[in-house]
Amino acid sequence: MATFGNGRRVAIVDGVRTPFAKAGTAFKSISAIELGKLCVAELLQRTNLDGKEVQALVFGTVIPSVVEPNIAREVSLMPQLPKGVQAYSVSRACASANQAITDAADQIALGNLEVAIAGGSESLSNIPILHSRGMADTAIAEPTTGETMGQSAEKMAKLNSISREEQDHFALRSHRLAAAGTADGRLTAEIMPVYVPPKFDSVLTSDNGIREDTSYEQLAALKPVFDKKYGSVTAGNSSPLTDGGACVLLMSEEKAKALGYPPLGIIRSYAYAALDPGEQLLQAPVLAAPVALKRAGLILHDIDLVEMHEAFAAQVLSNLKGFESKYWAERAGFTEPVGEVDRAKLNVMGGSIAIGHPFGATGARITTTLLHELRRRGGQFGLMTVCTAGGMGFAMVVERTR
Repeated sequence: MATFGNGRRVAIVDGVRTPFAKAGTAFKSISAIELGKLCVAELLQRTNLDGKEVQALVFGTVIPSVVEPNIAREVSLMPQLPKGVQAYSVSRACASANQAITDAADQIALGNLEVAIAGGSESLSNIPILHSRGMADTAIAEPTTGETMGQSAEKMAKLNSISREEQDHFALRSHRLAAAGTADGRLTAEIMPVYVPPKFDSVLTSDNGIREDTSYEQLAALKPVFDKKYGSVTAGNSSPLTDGGACVLLMSEEKAKALGYPPLGIIRSYAYAALDPGEQLLQAPVLAAPVALKRAGLILHDIDLVEMHEAFAAQVLSNLKGFESKYWAERAGFTEPVGEVDRAKLNVMGGSIAIGHPFGATGARITTTLLHELRRRGGQFGLMTVCTAGGMGFAMVVERTR
């Protein structure tokens, strides 16, 4: 059994999120701070936890408010939590919520905390531009290369021989599985309803970017966005700009037992990795996953479910090829590849292409979904991966305990 250094195991008790709404739609007048407060308040209510038990709140966001840069502290200043709660913000691009979760988990493992809330939120409807709108265009590009993430996805598609057809079929799969998970209540069980301001006369109860009526023909008809002449990356096979918040409740295993909470699971291991952003920007999960598996004492064959963040279909398909590659295994310091991911175990309720991707929240969404689905299927181990801007990647192994 792999544990943190002193043997303390970190339990994930539960998780919840707002619906994910495409930027400029239902949540366009809700700030990232308010989205964070909504999901934290819901988490406390669903778990019936006294806020006085919470010792720390760690929150991630990628595009912070210029006037309220410490989102964690702003979220923590809510009636349900004591004013003395520790609160700090983290940012690791699209893995910001994962960074929040692992930071909190480390503090619990060290014995410095017993109970923490971790997650993140993002409002891409409310990007704080204090200069001309033209200045905003430069903010979406990699500072070191000048390439946008979409251009980098195009590069990966070409380098890894990922066809347009494969990308569109994968995007269609994401929408169909997410629609099924919404219809049968598996996805919506993790979602809180949000009354939509300013009139609060309508309520959003599920993700509004899922297209249950889309078809391969519709996706195939879309024009490439980033390389209009030779490209294959379209709006249809990419994740949309999204607003939303998500968080999880973490405790030491002993504290969870003492308070009477059967955890969803425990954090078995995790790893971060990075590569040159000018190479294959979103391929670093391939370097992180074998390290996380080794630290967990497991191999891919032991994993019951895999959740991979879907920034682009081209990125997921490139990551999957990388898992099978001896070249990438050797770059990660291993002699043998991770192996081929059984597609029946991959993103079984769709992913970010359909569900949406609020940068700071996605990691907490994936964590919650993976653990709930492991429980439903009676599986034991789950692997998640997240690619990020800056050429960084994340992987975590979780173990179901109930």
